[in-house]
Amino acid sequence: MPRSTALYFLQALKNNIREYWWKSMVQYHENIVGLDAAIFMHPTVWKASGHVDAFSDPMIDNKDSKKRYRADVLIEEYIQKTEDKISKEVEKARVRFGETFDETMYRETNPRVKEYLEKITAVKHRFYPALDRNDLADVKLLIEELGIVCPVSGTKNWTEVRQFNLMFSTQMGSVNEDASEIYLRPETAQGIFVNFLNVQKTARMKIPFGIAQTGKAFRNEIVARQFLFRMREFEQMEMQFFVKPGEEMKWYEYWKEERMKWHLSLGMPANKYRFHDHDKLAHYANAAADIEFEFPIGFKEIEGIHSRTDFDLSAHQKFSGKKIQYFDTEQNESYVPYVVETSIGLDRTFLAVLSHAYREEKLEDGSDRVVLGIPARLAPIKVAVLPLVKKDGLPEKAREIMDKLMYDHRCFYEEKDTIGRRYRRMDALGTPYCITIDHQTLQDNTVTIRDRDTMLQERIGMEQVSSVVSGRIAG
Repeated sequence: MPRSTALYFLQALKNNIREYWWKSMVQYHENIVGLDAAIFMHPTVWKASGHVDAFSDPMIDNKDSKKRYRADVLIEEYIQKTEDKISKEVEKARVRFGETFDETMYRETNPRVKEYLEKITAVKHRFYPALDRNDLADVKLLIEELGIVCPVSGTKNWTEVRQFNLMFSTQMGSVNEDASEIYLRPETAQGIFVNFLNVQKTARMKIPFGIAQTGKAFRNEIVARQFLFRMREFEQMEMQFFVKPGEEMKWYEYWKEERMKWHLSLGMPANKYRFHDHDKLAHYANAAADIEFEFPIGFKEIEGIHSRTDFDLSAHQKFSGKKIQYFDTEQNESYVPYVVETSIGLDRTFLAVLSHAYREEKLEDGSDRVVLGIPARLAPIKVAVLPLVKKDGLPEKAREIMDKLMYDHRCFYEEKDTIGRRYRRMDALGTPYCITIDHQTLQDNTVTIRDRDTMLQERIGMEQVSSVVSGRIAG
């Protein structure tokens, strides 16, 4: 694939995911509106949100490899490995006992599983309180006692643990002497909170309602790693849903279910997703869960759903000195709304779609093909229009179809090479449908539509092409 084509393909896939999320949130919900807040905001915004004082991760270095790690990630990976051992024991027992297997009883009675569970519980009961107390010495001691080694050097020669602030700071001003320190936003949510009253009043929204936003965020990660999974510059798609105090848990459960439905609508199997409820909550939350996706590197967070209480709006109200409250005309009272947040990483979703879509197939004739099984609604190129040969009036007929389809779908026109090779190229690009114009088209105005995944071909009339393609893409 030429570099220019590859760059277009990657950007188009990201754009399609973003657009599908935006439609799902804003267009398909009457009580959710969109916003595009500023990247640079007053430094006090980040003081009020707690980012200036508390937005940091515990960092540790290995003296032998000179590699730097997040101390909490090292311990959480240890916990995950122990949980994986439990899962293996359970699966072996399931195979051994068959239909009579009782997983709950096995987890409660098997000595080895009980030992693993007790170890996990003990680590959590020590680890999370140590983080809350900012007892970094105990975090290091726990790493040493658990025998956690550096993945590179294999040694336990660790430095002390210290906090690493994740905020990117910069200067704003015409000259250095007058410049003031500001921050690149580490999340898009605060832009929604400081604009809450503007949006609520101008859009005439009544609680419950939501504000959605997509945009860049910036974090000075200790280690940017795992390809697109953890980066210093990334894109978020967030929605803050404002509710009456006391109703937040109802809406928290609602959005957990809704967001999982959205992920499944992308066409990836349910066993690729799971919920992970947080044991340790952020200071602003009273409930939190992650939707995790099984990437090639294992199950990792792809979206977070958080019940943020009234922390954010109350904090901005306190620091600004101005009321940020909603007047409920039905109850005849004012109150600071509670918030349920859904926050998804666009880059992580892009990685999930792309990694799951790629496959290599052995065909019945012994040949191979590479396929990107991207869901049709997300595919960068929706339709390829392919005249069988470059003569006999077939290109002219193909252009007629191309001119109609291109206003509704991103299309690709190609005459070069055999039709089989062109099909293979389109399969590798994830193009769900190919329209082939042949000599029969000149006789009866019919064309062949080919499905990428099944490779089945069907004859339809030229006048049907637009409606058939649109119907199949819509699902």
